[in-house]
Amino acid sequence: MRIISGKHGGRKIHPPANMPFTRPTTDIAKEGLFNILQNNLDFTELKTLDLFGGTGCISYELASRGCTDLTIIEQDEKMFRFIQKNIAELHIENAKLYKMDVFKFIQQCNTAYDFIFAGPPYALNTIDSIPDLIFEKKMLQEEGWFILEHTPRNDYSNHPFFHRVKNYGTTLFTFFVNS
Repeated sequence: MRIISGKHGGRKIHPPANMPFTRPTTDIAKEGLFNILQNNLDFTELKTLDLFGGTGCISYELASRGCTDLTIIEQDEKMFRFIQKNIAELHIENAKLYKMDVFKFIQQCNTAYDFIFAGPPYALNTIDSIPDLIFEKKMLQEEGWFILEHTPRNDYSNHPFFHRVKNYGTTLFTFFVNS
């Protein structure tokens, strides 16, 4: 796993072995995603939320590209410590890391973000509820982007805030825009 671009571009991150609930976004999919984001968003102005932080790779990429307001939610103790260690090693300031269940975080959240990324475990049986919860709780600023990583078995094209979907083999990113 590596950071694709920005001030930490090319830096390798070595996730711990045996991550039963974590599936890192592949470098190819991440590079494609960030090519889209780079052409549409100003990273330096974003207030971001990374749900299901996992290895933290999405937030490291955001920070490397200039984002200074990062919130990361990760429930697993091992992955939480891994993200914590990398935030310190990369000298990422203004990152808030919370060890808690994503759905509890959403339930109590009263903040709106410019960019939200959710990369839940593919086997999560409540994945389809995530877009509705994000919009019901008004967690996305006007014109804000929410991206959900999922498999081809999920289809969100009929969601009222659906914008587009990008396919990278078994990894799909559905883009929702609060417009």
